[in-house]
Amino acid sequence: MNAEIITIGDEILIGQIVDTNSQWLSQQLNEIGVSVYQITSIQDDRDHILKAIKEAESNADIVILTGGLGPTKDDITKITLAEYFEDTLVRKIEIEEHIKQLFAKIKYKFTDMDMKQAMLPSTCKVLKNHLGTASGMWFDKEGKVIVSLPGVPNEMKGLIKNDVIPGIRDKFHLPYIIHKTLHTYGMGESRLAERLQPWEDQLPSHVKLAYLPSYGKVRLRLSAKGNRLNELRNEIEKETDSLRSLVYDILVGEDLNEALEISINNLMQEKKLTLSLAESCTGGNISKMITTIPGASNFLKGALIAYNERVKTELLGVDKNTIDDFTVVSKEVAEEMAVACRNLFGSDFAVSTTGNAGPTKDETDKSVGVVFIGIATPEGSFSKEYYFGKPRSKVIERASVKALELLRKEILKNPINSLSD
Repeated sequence: MNAEIITIGDEILIGQIVDTNSQWLSQQLNEIGVSVYQITSIQDDRDHILKAIKEAESNADIVILTGGLGPTKDDITKITLAEYFEDTLVRKIEIEEHIKQLFAKIKYKFTDMDMKQAMLPSTCKVLKNHLGTASGMWFDKEGKVIVSLPGVPNEMKGLIKNDVIPGIRDKFHLPYIIHKTLHTYGMGESRLAERLQPWEDQLPSHVKLAYLPSYGKVRLRLSAKGNRLNELRNEIEKETDSLRSLVYDILVGEDLNEALEISINNLMQEKKLTLSLAESCTGGNISKMITTIPGASNFLKGALIAYNERVKTELLGVDKNTIDDFTVVSKEVAEEMAVACRNLFGSDFAVSTTGNAGPTKDETDKSVGVVFIGIATPEGSFSKEYYFGKPRSKVIERASVKALELLRKEILKNPINSLSD
């Protein structure tokens, strides 16, 4: 069962907004066994819309359009759909009353322009939008479904959950799709693929492995598709066990809720440990990654963005002679930053970063992309040098992930009691 998603709006094509609707829609469809064949973004243009619908209908069983349903002249999706289905727009009294009630609640005047929102194709099934004025439209055509939804994300999501997904389930016999995702860190995609190739080659045809790389990490997603749910579950668990045994040394978590920062969160709280951070070149990105996870206040004592040299020496406590002798971008300074941070906050562990994220060399004359990461533990301290290349965003992200990776390894190999005990 295939679906195609069409997002309509010039604002998407000129980069004024990011198309988050397609990503969310794809996830919802996948969960009910519908594969997304293609995602297309098009202009608010009659010919473009007609062409896109025709092509999508030939590719997929389900076509979902979002956007272009406002009352202004540039929103032409509704009129174009009526033309495509050789239909006419008619006044829907129920929808008109619904819009009037919405406006009355917020004390808005109902105008002739707003009346246009109650004009809908006569042959469509109207999907009432309880969060806005633009109704959804469901069309059946020769066993296929074409659905048009507003582009406003919360309105689109409400209609998908309340009307579209239940409607698809009722109309089609859907297969099951099961996913299992393993999170790995510290090994690149190509090396990982080389390691897994013999096992991957023997996977059943209905079980697929996808590599989802990002800076410093690779997610391995196993997917199985079929009509017998229990058999699929057993098969995916069997293959996941095999995959787990092949990546045990770089595995840090499973499924969407087991990212590296979540793993650290769980380890810290389980062992009753505490953490502090001293960030220079990463500028608070590690702190952001940690504090995004609920419960971080239970173990994160504090963080200091020591971007300036005076902050490193006067607030953090790094020896100025160390900076003069080795420059701020050095393993010596990274290690002192970590030790000083651990002492300042009284934490079990501390992480520091210092480097040149670019785009140009600074007074240290270190190459852009060079980063030193320091780790201080109850057993001692160390620092490591890395080269993360360009651009600036890549350096910051890779350095942040590598710092957390080093921290996790130290937590695992140091069975200690918290300083607070």
